[in-house]
Amino acid sequence: MADVLPLVEARLRGALGEIDARAAVTFLGTDRIEVLRFPGRPGEGIVRYATLGMSATPMTDPTAALADPVKGPRAELVLSVRPRGADTDKVLRPLAVLAASPQVEGLVVAPGASLDLGEPLWPGAPFTSVLVAEPGGLVEDLVLDAPLDPVSFLPLLPMTPNEAAWKRVHGAAALQERWLTHGTDLRDPGRASVPLD
Repeated sequence: MADVLPLVEARLRGALGEIDARAAVTFLGTDRIEVLRFPGRPGEGIVRYATLGMSATPMTDPTAALADPVKGPRAELVLSVRPRGADTDKVLRPLAVLAASPQVEGLVVAPGASLDLGEPLWPGAPFTSVLVAEPGGLVEDLVLDAPLDPVSFLPLLPMTPNEAAWKRVHGAAALQERWLTHGTDLRDPGRASVPLD
């Protein structure tokens, strides 16, 4: 069976351009996770970070008696920010932690889910968690040979602690609607919480 990761990296390069930095993190008992940095197009001011390694094995329902080594959803995570002086490159390890969560905690990461780090995404960031958004907008799904499931590229939307608490009560769709209504720039690394009253 073909190694999935070279295909995933090729899809990321095709959608996001050339990689200008990469970092690898290995956690005890897990496969290696890389985080790739894409500087974006000139003048765009957006830096994108994508994980590479999460999709090497399928995510398994934690209630399943046996993990299927072939079938099951596969995904990588993508975060887009406008650095504006923030030290967003320190997000590499936190992103690797999130990407390792299916192996470490038996999670199935899917759109609408919250992933909580319990610490800022980067030094001084007002965000300690992210909302997993719908795939397909920035990087199209990568279809693999049967019986493997496609690889989805899941955008991460940083949430302040207040937004994360509000989302737990009202749901992901309601929070996204509030962001849209208030014209929230979700790529702003220093943005304030959206009004929630």
